Amino acid sequence: MESSLGIVSEECLATVRGQELRSGQKESRLLTLIERNGEFILGVLATPDVVVSRPVAQLSIPINGNFEIVREAEEALLIDFSVDSCCRIQIKGDKVPELLLELQDDERTQTFLTQVKSAQQEVEFKLAKAKAMEPITPAPQRAPVPIQTQRTKSATNTLGSGVNPPKSNNSLPRSLTNSTTASQNNTSREENPGQSLASDFGFEDNFNHTLKVEEKKNHQNRLVASRDPPPVPPLPPRKAAFPPSNPLPPAPIPNDRSVSLQAKDDNLTNSSRPDFRSGFDTGDGPTSWCDSPATNSMRHVFSSQTAQREYLIKHRLGKKENEYVDIRNFKFFTGTWNVNGQSPDSSLEPWLCCDPEPPDLYALGFQELDLSTEAFFYMDSSKEQLWVDAVERSLHPKAKYRKVRSIRLVGMLLLIYVKKTLKNHIKEVAAEHVGTGIMGKMGNKGGVAVRFVFHNTSFCIVNSHLAAHTDDFDRRNQDYKDICARMTFHLLEHPPLSIVKHDVVIWLGDLNYRLFLYDAAEVKQLIAQKELKKLLDVDQLNIQRQTKRAFTDFIEGDITFIPTYKYDPKTDRWDSSGKCRIPAWCDRILWRGSSVTQLQYRSHMKMQTSDHKPVSSLFDIGVKVVDERRQKKVFEDIVRSLDRMENDCLPSVSLSRREFTFESVKFRQLLKERFLIKNDGQVPCHFAFIPKLTDSQYCKPWLRAEPSEGFLEPTETLEIYLEVYVSKDSVTLLNSGEDSIEDILVLHLDRGKDYFLTISGNYLPSCFGTSLETLCRMKKPIREIPITKLIDLGEDNYMEKEKSRVNFLMADGTGTEDKPLKIPKEVWILVNHLFTKSCDQEDLFQTPGLQEELQSIIDCLDTSIPDTLPGCNHSVAEALLIFLEALPEPVVCYECYQRCLDCSHDSRLCKQLISQLPRAHRNVFRYLMAFLKELLKHSHNNLTASLIATLFASLLIRPPPNLVSRQTAHDRQKAINFVLGFLMAGDEE
Repeated sequence: MESSLGIVSEECLATVRGQELRSGQKESRLLTLIERNGEFILGVLATPDVVVSRPVAQLSIPINGNFEIVREAEEALLIDFSVDSCCRIQIKGDKVPELLLELQDDERTQTFLTQVKSAQQEVEFKLAKAKAMEPITPAPQRAPVPIQTQRTKSATNTLGSGVNPPKSNNSLPRSLTNSTTASQNNTSREENPGQSLASDFGFEDNFNHTLKVEEKKNHQNRLVASRDPPPVPPLPPRKAAFPPSNPLPPAPIPNDRSVSLQAKDDNLTNSSRPDFRSGFDTGDGPTSWCDSPATNSMRHVFSSQTAQREYLIKHRLGKKENEYVDIRNFKFFTGTWNVNGQSPDSSLEPWLCCDPEPPDLYALGFQELDLSTEAFFYMDSSKEQLWVDAVERSLHPKAKYRKVRSIRLVGMLLLIYVKKTLKNHIKEVAAEHVGTGIMGKMGNKGGVAVRFVFHNTSFCIVNSHLAAHTDDFDRRNQDYKDICARMTFHLLEHPPLSIVKHDVVIWLGDLNYRLFLYDAAEVKQLIAQKELKKLLDVDQLNIQRQTKRAFTDFIEGDITFIPTYKYDPKTDRWDSSGKCRIPAWCDRILWRGSSVTQLQYRSHMKMQTSDHKPVSSLFDIGVKVVDERRQKKVFEDIVRSLDRMENDCLPSVSLSRREFTFESVKFRQLLKERFLIKNDGQVPCHFAFIPKLTDSQYCKPWLRAEPSEGFLEPTETLEIYLEVYVSKDSVTLLNSGEDSIEDILVLHLDRGKDYFLTISGNYLPSCFGTSLETLCRMKKPIREIPITKLIDLGEDNYMEKEKSRVNFLMADGTGTEDKPLKIPKEVWILVNHLFTKSCDQEDLFQTPGLQEELQSIIDCLDTSIPDTLPGCNHSVAEALLIFLEALPEPVVCYECYQRCLDCSHDSRLCKQLISQLPRAHRNVFRYLMAFLKELLKHSHNNLTASLIATLFASLLIRPPPNLVSRQTAHDRQKAINFVLGFLMAGDEE
């Protein structure tokens, strides 16, 4: 069946990346399980980056009676978290050669193979049923292949996984692990946890253009892929259900479940998140607030009483770990270097081998790996591998090392290496990133992090590059808070983990804090006189820590080395350029946690590649090592204690409140309410928010509970926060009245009853997330228009749009009072402000705004028609980008997307396409192009046509939701070329 767009209706059920082994070589491939008209197909195709350079024919292998998929050399269930662990599979089918592929041996691969096997079983069942002449006895229930039955309202397109989760829990006795496995195999499914995966890839059923345009736009808007939401302020301190340093052990998950919400691949994301990480460096976090491990699988995770019991045993075992662990010390070498876009030109041994004995673990952070324009937009960098190779050549020669994980966000690269003899003690590895550049789109600033468990101690290593410029310490503080609030690790069988929920945190990077001393000559003189203490007294980071504005809980060792910034590259001379930067300690290493001793804190002046000097710190860290004999005794004591307690006592909790009202909910503004949950029963209990029967998420996309699940001992009390936050993915439905601030949460108690929480509130409409046609018909601010009128305006958009198509060559309107505005007044106000006040603003559209100022600008546009806007120029510029990103339908309409790509090489066809857009879209596009062309005439803003085209193309020309997952780097480049053609054209229009 084909849609009106000519696209075959099909659903992608699961994907996994791998490599085809052919003639002794490996070539990247993407395996996709597809359901098409009731039939299953295994697609084998080249990954998008390969397709661009060398097209490879796609193989569509029907899953039928002749289909075989065999895994070679099945591995034993040993605990091995090496990142290089792979498995090989053979595939045979109709009309295709036999294929041999190598896949990463992780949870995602296991899930994919399970789904393919389920598809085979379903096909076999259908064939057997078709052959029977009489009704047959139903076959034993088989695990169904997840098929999408209902779409969620949250945007879940930014996929993330890539973590190699543990195959077993090393902190548990073998008997516990084995019994867990046995119980899991018998657990039944109650719902389809994989149904959201097909939605994530944007495949739509019954794509119907007869829908009202506004309804279609609302549908598309909630499916379009999302970037990171603006930072959510960190919650105030509160009592945790378990010590932050000892996260809740993994809940037992049935082996036969289908796909987890975390089993997604960032390498398949859309233009908002192109593939900017290498190899296995994929994100691990879900994109929607309510998209958590407690969502789709929660109904059947604890369906087995055995599973519940073992989960409780793990929880108690974690709390008693002091009784069975010993502290052993290990050496950690941490380093940071801003390499200023340079390639390695000498050995790194003076930096990495400066100690006589080899460290047990290396954690190395780089910044400004690549300063090219393309790198700012998450594109691949050729310099990454150069620096990785340079590092691996320079690791300490007295030991052999293995890479644990690496992750890159534009110019930030974090590498973790461990001694080969210790690699099997590293587990639960995960990596994440947070971009704090403008809209999170330009990743030149932000942070990357890797977390892992070494023996029985959890570590989190953060590498960050914070905002630049001497006076922007407030912006650096905001970057730090953004990273803390948004950096969350999502392991498959664990609750979400923030940075601070680790035993040891090491934070390194170019933090960019300067000196509150603005005379370069005076600073250099104090350095020459070795008066470093006087300079450290005016060091911005020290002052921010003392005043508790940033890095409050972190420790930094004494600084005895001279500032590491800024030098003339390839020398030891201070900056002699025209800007004559003031020396500062930009490059820092801080930590938090117990049993951490800093042995060395130093700079490395011999390294002259960059305008920064590298910094390193050598730590001696006490690590918790399990004594298996004592652990077994504690385990047995816990089991005996539970046996005595479980005498028909049912769990019970009391809630301090069950009704919550959120007043005056606004776009991008966080609101919070809290309540207390207390275990008033006689036995420990596990609680979790679960989806209602007809839903796939436990709450609407604008709501979340934190924490969404947990354990409570008898008499224990926990504080839970309910948070409301309207992002671009939910704003359109709220603006149009199709959704409201109303929901009911189901708090489920294992072996107990359900508790219902009522959520209500009033939403204040915003011009952000409202269609261009609707805004053009508004002469007043949106808050002054009754909601019934807003709905009427939305329903009128279809006729307005169709009329503009027919009359696109004719004059607009007839001069009546109802004549729409040529462009929305909000667009004019934003652009006019930038045009009159910001053309010479340095780094315009490259520096993020301040969150408080952004909220003031949004409120101002929603409530008035202002003569001037509050906030700095950077905040107004980001507000314009947020406005364009939140549009339900982009400026270049979805239905013109493919034509836009096809004609990007021909300026005449491009102009013709724009002339045929609906009136409001046509006028806004031309208005923006005129403004951007004017910006390019001013050299002080550091803007280039390529940078502007790259930034605005992803906002003005977005693929329809059903094409998001298919967008390639080549498609993105075509969209950039389309915009670039208008920017470089003459001023004849």
